[in-house]
Amino acid sequence: MKKLFFLFFMSASLLGFSQEEEDYSNLNWLTDFDLAKKESASSKKPILIYFTGSDWCSPCKMLKEDFFNTEAFETKAENFVLLMVDMPRRIDIITPEQKKKNKILVKKYNKKGGYPNLVVLKKDLSVIGELSGYTFLRETDRHFTFIDEHIGKY
Repeated sequence: MKKLFFLFFMSASLLGFSQEEEDYSNLNWLTDFDLAKKESASSKKPILIYFTGSDWCSPCKMLKEDFFNTEAFETKAENFVLLMVDMPRRIDIITPEQKKKNKILVKKYNKKGGYPNLVVLKKDLSVIGELSGYTFLRETDRHFTFIDEHIGKY
């Protein structure tokens, strides 16, 4: 009986690992704002900031799966410098130093505190667009429209 239980446990564990989704496709999400500013200046692309609560925000997790982890977004993402600002509740996801930096960015660019929240900055770091939230309907149309509206607005 112990062997049968062990075999079942191992099978279930392996199945769980095989169902893990790829993390944000092959996208280059930066986490350092200064680096994002430099890359934006050199590439002449606007910065797309994604405010997320990766370990507690259900809409953030759904948006990741339905929007960010798609080939359509990956193609459009080439037009932006991507910056992820994560505000997890678990302390082992980001460093305390990164959390301090992220709090500063939240205070400056996510004043309403909504999650998920997308913000587009142009070269002078002014906000040219903001889109907050994601519903249980899991419709990404407005997110793609938002992205399309800000392509090339450096």
